[in-house]
Amino acid sequence: MCKPKVIVLCGPTASGKTSLSIELAKRINGEIISCDSMQIYKDMDIGTAKPTEQEKQGIKHYLLDFLSPEVRYSVADYKKDAEKAIEEILKKRKVPIIVGGTGLYINSLIYNIEYKDSKIDIDYRNKLEKMVVEKGLENLYEMAQKIDPEAMKNISHNDKKRIMRVLEIYNETGKTKTELEMESRKNEPKYNYIVFALDMDRDKLYERINKRVDIMLKNGLIHEVEKLINTYKIMPTAMQGLGYKEVVKYLKGNCTEEEMVEKIKMETRRYAKRQLTWFRKNKETIWLNGLEEADKNINTILEVYSGRTS
Repeated sequence: MCKPKVIVLCGPTASGKTSLSIELAKRINGEIISCDSMQIYKDMDIGTAKPTEQEKQGIKHYLLDFLSPEVRYSVADYKKDAEKAIEEILKKRKVPIIVGGTGLYINSLIYNIEYKDSKIDIDYRNKLEKMVVEKGLENLYEMAQKIDPEAMKNISHNDKKRIMRVLEIYNETGKTKTELEMESRKNEPKYNYIVFALDMDRDKLYERINKRVDIMLKNGLIHEVEKLINTYKIMPTAMQGLGYKEVVKYLKGNCTEEEMVEKIKMETRRYAKRQLTWFRKNKETIWLNGLEEADKNINTILEVYSGRTS
């Protein structure tokens, strides 16, 4: 029995995933499931480059703009919700298209990784938070590096959320995040995932990133962050997002506007580099040139999609 086919379109930030996926969905009678850990949040539109209603061109999107920034959302939550959306799209006899750049979310689907969504050990988390204040985040990074060097290859030195998660998993289970993922990959995925990724000349990509940041600021990123701070009491995950934490630092008077802009651009370029490294680990990924005409890339996708039988 053939598994239902699901298209995955991933790639680094600013590589053109959104526009290509919408054109593809129009051509193939598809619907899009967002795979972005920040675009899930309401009221975070500018800094996440969330597609507008006009940009969507009538294509239905799932897992976009549905969660309060105050709510924690795990990879296990995403996997469950994404598979539910896939089933809904398949029942309509349409093609599910997973689109985004969050590697953990993508891997949870294509490798069928079962992340156990256990309760948070508040005492241990508070202990880690205290260590950050007293000794700095780098100290936690080094702790996590000793416990799970493989997982830490894909985690930056200032990604507090993911550094803490590596430590929390080990504290809670006695096993590393890498060990648990290896164990969970024993079961085959439910669907026939066909994975495509966009890439382009690094200088061109960085140029696009810098331009995108300028546009975000012109469109009111600082005001968006101010509004979030005034609207929500606590944003445990949301404010760790690229662009948001840098603006918060600026609003607190801890850096100049120029320093804030350069920091956002630099961290976004670094993030794009880590995304590319992550996606290249999957040897079955079919790479597309983000600078090509959309029609050429769509034709490549359709050729592979129509030829894939298992």
